[in-house]
Amino acid sequence: MGHREDLLEGAKRCLLQKGFLRTTARDIVKESGTNLASIGYHYGSKDALLVQAYVALIEGVGESFDPRADAGADVTSPAGSLERFQEVWTGIIRAVPESRAVWLLSFELLFQGDRLPEVRKLLAEAQVEGRKGILSLFNGVPEDDLDAGAVETEGRFYQTLLNGLMVQWLFDPDSATDAAQLTEGLRRVIEGAAAR
Repeated sequence: MGHREDLLEGAKRCLLQKGFLRTTARDIVKESGTNLASIGYHYGSKDALLVQAYVALIEGVGESFDPRADAGADVTSPAGSLERFQEVWTGIIRAVPESRAVWLLSFELLFQGDRLPEVRKLLAEAQVEGRKGILSLFNGVPEDDLDAGAVETEGRFYQTLLNGLMVQWLFDPDSATDAAQLTEGLRRVIEGAAAR
């Protein structure tokens, strides 16, 4: 690996160990075996590097959400069905234990975003990619082929559910909503809307 990749890997380890606010440029240099000048040369700033590292961590978590990521998973439900809805949420919940540190980091950024306006701006831009990624799991359409309107509506819907669900699972896994409960709730909402 070159300095750019070494910095990114070192920054990811620092984020998971120390969080965003407590990670210094010197921490990253020490963890990556590079030098301070490399951060500016390759990423422009420590914060820009940490944002890239965070996005890479989130992308890794997102890949584990795919129900097909579990070798034993049988994903035969049609895209957009309640069965697919439950399969995807099952995959997401299955990934919570190994992605806990990344979710804690996400909430650190959420609550400290006002202190880091440049970081907040970069992360807000990354939200669109997050909406595309999660929407693709539910509707089976590749991210590059998604309709912008679907990303802005359905993608936001799933992203909102995801954030709320992660709060529950981080706070108290024993009482957190599971995939079957979430699916039953949606089924009842659909039935109620159809009845009206």
